[in-house]
Amino acid sequence: MVRIHLSRILGEKRWTQADLARKTGIRPNTISEIYNELIERINLDHLDLICEVLDCDISDILEYVPNKKKKIR
Repeated sequence: MVRIHLSRILGEKRWTQADLARKTGIRPNTISEIYNELIERINLDHLDLICEVLDCDISDILEYVPNKKKKIR
């Protein structure tokens, strides 16, 4: 499973989702879906913008956590 740590990063910076949407130009609904880990696919351009604005690396935002139950056989 892939975990998204955008909520933690925004909390550390004391930014709101609206702040991030304004600074990146990404739609607020898209930011909300990423923030709440409801998104199934992330646009690479969006990741690039978020990393640039937050001055962080992709690995700060995304983390791979092995599944307890394997999805493939």
